[in-house]
Amino acid sequence: MTRSSRRRSALSLTFALAVASVAAVLAATAGTSSAQRGRMVPASGPAAFHQAIGRPLAGAHGAVLFGCQTTAPPICYGPDQIRAAYGVQSLIDHHLDGRGTTIAVVDAYGSPTIAQDLSLFDATWGLPDPSLSVVTPTGLSAPPDQETADGWAGETSLDVEWAHVIAPGAKIVLVVARSDADQDLLDATRWVLDHNAADVVSQSFGEAEQCMDPTLLAQQHDLFRRMTQRGITIVASSGDTGAAQPTCDGSAYFKAVSTPASDPYVTAVGGTALNADGASGAYHSESTWNQSDEFGDAVGGGGGLSVVYSRPSYQSPVLKQSMRGIPDVSYNAAIDGGVVVVWDGGYQLFGGTSAGAVQWAGLVALADQMGHGRVGAINQALYQVGRAGRLGTLFLHDVADGSSNSIPDLTPYLGGPFGTPIDGYTAAGGYDLATGLGTPVGTTLVPWLAAHADRSGNDYGSRAGSIGWGGRHGHKQDD
Repeated sequence: MTRSSRRRSALSLTFALAVASVAAVLAATAGTSSAQRGRMVPASGPAAFHQAIGRPLAGAHGAVLFGCQTTAPPICYGPDQIRAAYGVQSLIDHHLDGRGTTIAVVDAYGSPTIAQDLSLFDATWGLPDPSLSVVTPTGLSAPPDQETADGWAGETSLDVEWAHVIAPGAKIVLVVARSDADQDLLDATRWVLDHNAADVVSQSFGEAEQCMDPTLLAQQHDLFRRMTQRGITIVASSGDTGAAQPTCDGSAYFKAVSTPASDPYVTAVGGTALNADGASGAYHSESTWNQSDEFGDAVGGGGGLSVVYSRPSYQSPVLKQSMRGIPDVSYNAAIDGGVVVVWDGGYQLFGGTSAGAVQWAGLVALADQMGHGRVGAINQALYQVGRAGRLGTLFLHDVADGSSNSIPDLTPYLGGPFGTPIDGYTAAGGYDLATGLGTPVGTTLVPWLAAHADRSGNDYGSRAGSIGWGGRHGHKQDD
């Protein structure tokens, strides 16, 4: 991925430190037991990648700029620029802000500073204080180490703040799971259904399908089916390691896709690298998010084919393979080119497909408001647009830059192959397994979703296949 020399010099030291930190973590976990299996990881990138960016150069609403926005292209974006780039600001200007809707954000462990972080974030950009409630359905437990605590705390700030950016009038329910174990996150998500607590659910975490216990995977699928029948939209991030996922013991990478994103009832959000004006947010272009060479690790938008679920009916016109493909859509996820988050009292640069998942949840909240009710599962409506050819570009930015989410040989960076290189998928015209159908043009897509709400409870997952266990790392993908 091409980057200007100015950007490289600005972040070269912090990038080097981040890579060194990740390498140390991987080295420490190599050869460990399967204790990591059955645990989700946040999709906001490793905590080591979150970079402090100082204070804004100007503080007035509408003129908030950080130094990292003044490079060409920008290294970071704030709410004003992202809203402009994806066509959200004009909707908000017409009082379409998510009022009357509720977004549930599911995370593990939570953050002790979320209230203060959100308050500073809102004050910086002149955003209204949201109705935020924090629920702990099964109580709280202490994270096992500081790295895990930081990862989920940063994830929590990112999720709450950026859902609020896109739907500033929506209520937000932060549902905090007791831990990052699959069962605990599943219980937290089930609470949303049991209490009919939200119109749209955002899940910014995941693990390889093969690493989730088959019984829990089946329970999760049934839960999503029932949520869809209640009209609840489910959005999940596709992961931050490209066409790979960490193996179940954390010792290497292998070709796989992430759950819960791979479930047919879920709208899976992948990653792009946005190129927009750092001040106005004017949209220029997007490319496939893959910063693996830049960071010396597997860093890119998740995408590929499920080994669990057959191709759902809505993908049949655009996907030749027989299994469920992800992502469905994408959003800016770049780290070098990411979004500003207030975390632990400071301004930080964040990336990852987490940022896209919560912002797509915000878009759904706008569609719910516009349609005077829950729009339900949105994949059918999205793929109708995706089949519209040139007309579809009025609703979605088709990212077709010819680059991929492949993972290179990591030996030069990490001192060992770690299962790499891994061939991924290339972004081309129309649907692809790197960026899905593309990224939103909010001004047209939100009205489309509002007008094409699917409240029928269609069983998109009826063709779900059984889980295949192909040894330690699971099935080989059907390319």
